[in-house]
Amino acid sequence: MALSVSAAALLTVIVTVLMKGGYVRFGSMLACTLFGFTLATTGLAPLINSALTSLAGLISSL
Repeated sequence: MALSVSAAALLTVIVTVLMKGGYVRFGSMLACTLFGFTLATTGLAPLINSALTSLAGLISSL
């Protein structure tokens, strides 16, 4: 749970910075957000979650 909250907060900051910098427009951000919510309801969600958990474990061991 703590990992998902941290990842969500980090990704929110990244998207906000990209939007403020003009690299990502609002429509693109909205489409990617909706795609993420749609992807979370598929069978790939556990695989993505375990990959992010493994990546966080790898980063924390450095």
